[in-house]
Order: sequence, then C-alpha cells, then structure tokens
Amino acid sequence: MATNPVVPPASALRWLGVVAAPAALALAFLWAGGWLTPGRLTQVGILDALREGGGMQPGFRRNHAKGVCVGGWFEGTGNAAGLSAATVLQQRRVPVVGRFALAGGLPFQADAPAKVRSMALRLMPPDGREWRMGINDIPVFPVRTPQEFHDLQLASRPDPATGKPDPARMRAFRAGHPWLQPAMEQVARRPLASGFADDTYRSLDSFLFVAANGMKTAVRWAMVPVRPVMPADGHADDHDYLFRQVIDDIHAHPLQWHLMVTVAGAGDAIDDPSRTWARDDRQIDAGTLTLTTIESEEGGPCTGITFDPLVLPAGMAPSGDPILSARSAAYMRSFFLRSGERAAAPAVTPGMTATPAGTKDNKS
Repeated sequence: MATNPVVPPASALRWLGVVAAPAALALAFLWAGGWLTPGRLTQVGILDALREGGGMQPGFRRNHAKGVCVGGWFEGTGNAAGLSAATVLQQRRVPVVGRFALAGGLPFQADAPAKVRSMALRLMPPDGREWRMGINDIPVFPVRTPQEFHDLQLASRPDPATGKPDPARMRAFRAGHPWLQPAMEQVARRPLASGFADDTYRSLDSFLFVAANGMKTAVRWAMVPVRPVMPADGHADDHDYLFRQVIDDIHAHPLQWHLMVTVAGAGDAIDDPSRTWARDDRQIDAGTLTLTTIESEEGGPCTGITFDPLVLPAGMAPSGDPILSARSAAYMRSFFLRSGERAAAPAVTPGMTATPAGTKDNKS
C-alpha cells in the first residue's frame, strides 16, 4: 500500500482550509439519535452543532442539500457475478433514479471547484432487490469512527469572529489525531474535475460481495466517467455553474460512468474508510451507468428517496466499518425531519436562469 505523506507545518493553513468540506460531509453521516453512545455523542448534540454552523435549512436534506434529480439505467457486464449473487450485477439493464449534489446543509450555497460533489443512486432490478448508494468525489473519508468524528467536529467548528476553524484548536486536534493528517492531505491534493459529468465518485466505505456459494469478498467501488476528465475551472461570476453545466450536458447527450469494483488485497484496511487501498488491487468493470434525464427536486423522482447505503440486495452485505450504520441512521433521521417540515422551493431547477432573489446563503 502506498504511504501517504504527513502534513508538514508549512501546510497547516492549507490543511485548515480543506478540513471544512470533509467535516461537513461527515457531519450528516453521524448525527442520528440513538446510534451513538449516550453521554458521548447524542442526536441533540449533533443537531446543536448543525445549527451553530448554520448548516441546515428546514425542508431540505440535512446534508447534500443542494441537488438535482437524474435518471437512466445501469447495464451490468456480468464480470462481478462470480463474486456476488446480486441480480443487479448480471448482464441486464435496470432502471436508475439518482441525484447529484454538493456536500453541506446549505441549499443555496455557491458552487466552487473544491466543494465535495456526490452522486446518489437507486438501482431497481425487476426482482425488487434494489441497491442504493451515496458516493463522493473525495479519495478517503476523513474519520474512522464516530468518536473521532465528534472530536473533529468540536475542533473544526467555526469561530464566530472569522467563520473559520480556530487554528489553535485545530493544531491541538492534529496533535492528538496524527492519523488524520494523511487522509486530509489526500483530500487537499485530489485532482479536481471540471464538473459532475467528468468526476469520479467513490464508495469510501467497504462492503462485502457474497457469492452464490456463500463466499464473501471485501470490495469498494467507484463510478469512473467515460468522458475525458478536464481540469477544474472556477466560475466566480456564476453562483450555480456546476449545476448549469450538468443540466446542459444531460440535455445534449447521455452521460456515462463505468462501475469499477476494487477487490481488497491482503494488506488493505477493510473497516477503516480513512485509508486508501493498494494501487495494484484487482479491478473489475462491473457495468455502465447511463444518465439521460434531469429534473427538479420539486416533485422529482429522487425527492422522497433516502439513499441509504445499507439498502443492499441479496449478494451484498455491509463490512464492519462503523461509519456505515451511522450513515444509515442519519439518512433515515434526515428524511423523517424534512418530511414533517413545510416544503421549500428546490435549490436547483433544470430551467433555472439565476439564483432566486433573496435565497443566497451568507456562507459558501
């Protein structure tokens, strides 16, 4: 496995600059009540942290609030059928409902190249054994456990005077959590694609493929774009340029990704999403995702879906990664809360020409 560099002191400011996005990504994964140990991290405590950071708005998802619905199909190659009995991986085409989004609870935040982008998918084979996933364009998850997330959230909460993490608090956190430095350096140095259409989205967590004979194989997966990757180019004059771009792209032609499954090697950390796997691990092209439609979340097909990563078909199972249970609980809690709130106007509409007046967030 490749060794990741430790962040030197000179890069501290850059490290602080990138910690906010992954911390926001982790935030909604781990706030669900009842899952975490009482007295250490509770639903109330995490909700308070969300409110303090201004990272939630009634009627929207508690994380990945700015998004748009997409649809199309997935066509399996059958190449992974020897490792998993899941029908969705066989040589067949199944319908897909999905969503592109930006991490964070601010539904009208400004688009920017380095903000974490996500792809969420619901694959629906005719036997009803569906597969849901929420995958992101960062190379690793920034925490290993709920307790480490808790420590990170406390350390990186915004200083009211600056709106940014307090450098002294972050230095103390880094000293007590040296394992996080390589993970954050990978997030900071990741290549930035030009938009949603040419980005790669990773499972981050590990799962188990279960073959017909019961044999289990640890895997991760990624959606790798068919389109050539172009370098990111900021659009300071366009608040919603990433979404405008993907809307134009899908209206012009279908967008495609290969589902690349990575089989864990002997030295790979199965239950630690903050660590990368070896570069020479076996790769399997399990199929092609094709997206052909894009719709507003106002009545759109993705609006009522929780993209719970533990909704798995027969032939797949969760690993021992503790983040998975937290993500599942958070998604369900988020759905419960927003379903009881007054419906809000969608943050993105396929025909939008400008951000609605008065809806821009103060933070981006």
